[in-house]
Amino acid sequence: MTTRATRLLHLLDDLRRRRRPVRGAQLADQLGISLRTLYRDIDALRAQGAVIAGDPGVGYQLRAGFMLPPMMFSPDELEALVLGARWVASHADPELAEAAGRALDRVVGVLPEGLRLQVETSGLFAPDWSPVPPEPWLPALRRAIREGNAVRLWYRDAQGRASERLVWPFAMAFLADMRLLAAWCESRADFRHFRADRVLALEDTGRRYPEQRQRLIRRWERQRLRRTGD
Repeated sequence: MTTRATRLLHLLDDLRRRRRPVRGAQLADQLGISLRTLYRDIDALRAQGAVIAGDPGVGYQLRAGFMLPPMMFSPDELEALVLGARWVASHADPELAEAAGRALDRVVGVLPEGLRLQVETSGLFAPDWSPVPPEPWLPALRRAIREGNAVRLWYRDAQGRASERLVWPFAMAFLADMRLLAAWCESRADFRHFRADRVLALEDTGRRYPEQRQRLIRRWERQRLRRTGD
């Protein structure tokens, strides 16, 4: 762990996900710290308001409700979270699907018993009856969008023409039957949209493109509005 604050967040996340008490030695081993340091970290979290039951030699458990008050989510909001996480799990790439499951586990882990049961027994599902296998490079593309890196695309258009493009990706749309990439194309000096299933290969150059992603999105939205108004 690089800092104590980072370590405390990892400890808190670990405790959130557990339904049963966990021994201090196990927590210390997972964090790579001494048992004495773990005891100090537990005391620090308690001082910040975390209700952590347990003692040395017995085990520790985070009581539900810490940092997420029971009334923070309405029933509709909880159903939206469940349905959204389940949609991502069935439509996104495996890395993002796993992240959606972990995020939902964190929310469930701090809810009081009644709301937790509501989430765990939710009847809302998002099955994909005709799955389109996610492209293997989707995680690399999502990271490039997040970090603002230019990517090199090898693309085949609707007419079957192949081309190589250097683009600045800034948005990705996950539709029911396909995925669309929005990017600034250097060779066309304009915004372009690429169907993910037509991308033959993708390479993150590791080079940050010169414009901020937020500015690209605003320019792209203004262009779409102008074209819609024409």
